[in-house]
Amino acid sequence: MEEDKPSIIVILGPTAAGKSQLAMELAERLNGEIVNADSMQVYKGMDIGTAKPTIDERRRIPHHLIDIVYPNEPFDVTIFRDLGNEAIRKIHQRKNTILVVGGTGLYIKVLTHGIFSCPKGKDSIRRELKDSYQLYGGKYLYRQLEEKDPISATKIHPHDVFRIIRALEVYELTGKPISWHQKEHGFQNGHYKVLKVGLNLDRLALYSQIDKRCDLMIKKGLIEEVRKLLNRGYHENLRPMKAIGYRHMVSYLKGIYDQDTAISLFKRDTKRYAKRQLTWFRKDKEISWFDPHHVRQIEERIREFLNG
Repeated sequence: MEEDKPSIIVILGPTAAGKSQLAMELAERLNGEIVNADSMQVYKGMDIGTAKPTIDERRRIPHHLIDIVYPNEPFDVTIFRDLGNEAIRKIHQRKNTILVVGGTGLYIKVLTHGIFSCPKGKDSIRRELKDSYQLYGGKYLYRQLEEKDPISATKIHPHDVFRIIRALEVYELTGKPISWHQKEHGFQNGHYKVLKVGLNLDRLALYSQIDKRCDLMIKKGLIEEVRKLLNRGYHENLRPMKAIGYRHMVSYLKGIYDQDTAISLFKRDTKRYAKRQLTWFRKDKEISWFDPHHVRQIEERIREFLNG
C-alpha cells in the first residue's frame, strides 16, 4: 500500500554544495535522523578527507552508515543498500523524519529504486580476472568487456578496473551481461515515497567553495591523517586510499609531488568530480533543485511532501 511506504527526503548535490549543513538544520527542525549516502564516509579513520560529520554533530543528530568498515574491508553498493534499508526501517519505527544525505549517485539510486539481485561474487573468478589484469593489463580486460557486454563497456571508463572486473564477474557467474540484469530490473522496485532535494550553486561559487574546503581539510590535518593510515598498513592501492584527496596526499608523502602541487591537483580533481556528480544528477527528472541558502523554502517543500 502506498500509504504504508516510509517517506524519505534525499538531500543531494555536488561536493561542497552545503548538503551536510542543510541536513543538520533540517533534522533539528523536523525531528530527523540522517542516513549517510556518501561512499567514503563509511570508512573508519578517514574523517577529514571525507568531510565526515563531527562527533558533536553526531551527538546532536543521529547519523547512520558512518564508520561502518575499515579501509581494507569490503564495502559495495549491495551492502550499502541492505544497511540503508535497515536504518530507514528503524527510523520509520521511531516515527522520526528520514533524511538521506550524500553525493554518491549510485547509492542514492539503489536506495530509492532498488537494485537487481545478482549472485554473490566468487573469489576464484575474481582472482582469475585480477590475474589477467596483472598479466595482460587493463586494455585486455576492457576488450573482453566490449565483447561480452558492449552496453556496459560504453558506460564504464576503460581505466575503471574495479567496475570492469565486477561486470565480467557477473557475466561469468550468470552467463548474462550485467547490463541485461540492470535492464530486467529497471530500478523500478522503489518501496519508499521519495522527495529529492538537489543543491546547486553557480559554477564560480561552487568552485570557490571547493577551494576553501580543500584548504580547510589541509589545515585540519589531512596530510597527517593520510600518514597515519599508511603507517597502520593501509596500502596506497586500496580503493579508499585512491579517493580524491587521499591519493594526492599519498603522492606528496611519497615525494612524487611537492605540497603545493599535490594541493593544486586535489582542488582540480575535486572540481572535476563535482562536474561529474552534476552530470549524473541532472539526468534525474525527479530532483527539485534549490539554492542551499534558501532553507525556509526547502523546509516548506519538505513539510508539504510529508503532509501530502
